[in-house]
Amino acid sequence: MFRRVEDFRDIWKAEVAKTTALLGAIPSGALGQAVAPEHRDLRRLAWHIVESAVEMPLQVGLKLPGFELKDGHLGAPPEDTGSIIAAYTRAAEALDDCIGGWNNAELGRSFNCYGEQWSGGFLLYVLVAHQVHHRGQMTVLLRQAGLPLPEIYGPTKEGWGAYGMEAPAV
Repeated sequence: MFRRVEDFRDIWKAEVAKTTALLGAIPSGALGQAVAPEHRDLRRLAWHIVESAVEMPLQVGLKLPGFELKDGHLGAPPEDTGSIIAAYTRAAEALDDCIGGWNNAELGRSFNCYGEQWSGGFLLYVLVAHQVHHRGQMTVLLRQAGLPLPEIYGPTKEGWGAYGMEAPAV
């Protein structure tokens, strides 16, 4: 849970960079990659991250300018990765701008979020954790598609060599 607006903003900027790097690793031709039929594919997971960055802040009264949700959705996911990244970048920046108008007291204030009472700081924590959760799912789908992964919190299996080390044994 966040107790200082600047702490959220610092974490948010770092996590946005990681999400943007992962989204940038998805070729548009791979957006249909899913773990199995009837499961979200990379396109839908990526678009869900965008939609969540817009929808979740609404729970605490933060409406991001330039975005309109209908039944909790922004519309159909774009067909190309570049459009998804552009929408995500706009949403992430808009959230950072909106939260910059908050003071630390708003983080401790109680809000009705999804039928429960959450503090503003807890909702922002959930937003970050939710994004990280879906990045993990997307990482698996990229691996299944045989695509390279960006380093997020450390080296990928293939990246250990750049550190002069062998990949850990599996």
